[in-house]
Amino acid sequence: MITDKIGNRIRELRNQMGLSQEKFAQKIGMDRTYFASVELGKRNISIVNIEKIANGLNVSLSDLFKDI
Repeated sequence: MITDKIGNRIRELRNQMGLSQEKFAQKIGMDRTYFASVELGKRNISIVNIEKIANGLNVSLSDLFKDI
């Protein structure tokens, strides 16, 4: 599913930054449990939150969806 793919991509990029879920969620102003469920592919995340995550990862939306 697309939610699994985007969650895996977000986790990959976050890990490259060396940030825990908690630190990253705090950085972007998102609840950690919500963010964790996004990474697990359990959320149908809004485009607004996708943009917030992309900005926090310092990537464009197109880079976030690369290879998905």
